[in-house]
Amino acid sequence: MKLATIGVGNAGSKLIDQMIEFEFETGRNLCRHALVINTARTDLAKPQHIDEDRRVLIGDTHRKARGHGVGGDAEIGAEVAKTDIDEIRRVFDDVEIHEVDAVLVAAGLGGGTGSGAAPVVIDELQKMYDEPIYGLGVLPGTYEGGRPALNAARSLQSFVNKVDNFIAFDNDAWRSRGQTIEQGYEEMNEELATRIVTLLAAGEVDESEVGENAMDSSDIMRTLDTGGVSSIGYASTDVSVTKEGLLAKFNESEEVQSESTDAAKIKGLVRRATNSRLTVPCDVSSADRALIVFAGPPDVISRKGVESAREWLEQEADTVDVLAGDDPRPDSSTLAAVVLLSNVTDTPRISEIQNQAVDAQNKIQQQDAVREEEIQSLITDDDNDLDPIV
Repeated sequence: MKLATIGVGNAGSKLIDQMIEFEFETGRNLCRHALVINTARTDLAKPQHIDEDRRVLIGDTHRKARGHGVGGDAEIGAEVAKTDIDEIRRVFDDVEIHEVDAVLVAAGLGGGTGSGAAPVVIDELQKMYDEPIYGLGVLPGTYEGGRPALNAARSLQSFVNKVDNFIAFDNDAWRSRGQTIEQGYEEMNEELATRIVTLLAAGEVDESEVGENAMDSSDIMRTLDTGGVSSIGYASTDVSVTKEGLLAKFNESEEVQSESTDAAKIKGLVRRATNSRLTVPCDVSSADRALIVFAGPPDVISRKGVESAREWLEQEADTVDVLAGDDPRPDSSTLAAVVLLSNVTDTPRISEIQNQAVDAQNKIQQQDAVREEEIQSLITDDDNDLDPIV
């Protein structure tokens, strides 16, 4: 699949930057166009793989932003995006849309710019292009507090209703103990970029050979055509390399595996991808459609294993709409399986965010009412004998 990628806000921009880096490292060619949009000048300088002329600063003349961000306020994020929509549209005009199959918009839903400006950007994209628009959103962790949860719950409604499919990533499910905040976000970005690029780059013609059962971009687009929220699983294993080339065996093995053993290992890889940490935890059986991509040396991908894995996922997801194919990578030292679960409807974390958001909204409203009363009490005399000058 060929993509135009857009990062909105700090988290979204970092994700697009990380995707491009992973592309370079693995010899893929997915992101044909990349741009980032932000309200903070300092954050806009962070990406390492985005050209300077593809970085758009919005809100630099807005009285509450002025190039320093929106302070986590989603309303201001949306407002500055609407105000500067002509500047955003100008950059879109440079995208040669005939070169891409779809547009991917990435954002962190807890921050003000990502949660507020991204839906505005998507609205404009929908007006300009007929190609599918996919969303990639990072859900804030419980530890981040009520305001980010409120931003995320509100923005999630806009995202899911506006895009053709929304791929969710849950910070809570991926947070590790003993890490600094920077280390944690860096690791999560790498994990998500690996999954997204491995999935969406399948079927794209580059320097790799075309497999007998190659996954096509139309297969991916069909699976994502359900709308709603999707989750991605991933697992990989090392393969052995010898002077004769890549053998059909996994690490910790000294002999070429039999066909039945290879098939079992392929199926086991898919089970691991599905049952390990999904980008957003969900009940697999609630998925509408599913898809499996195997990326790695073609010699280690057992046809029998692919079919067995597809049948297993069909039973787990309780759907007949399960596709499976490969993305040959002859020079790779790993075999990866990525599983896309499209339109999952049983995702406890999203319900938790909504509950946290409602509590936060009620608390904010109560605080605003009390604060206004306290201010008036502070500046008014007890008997209300004094009048303001004007």
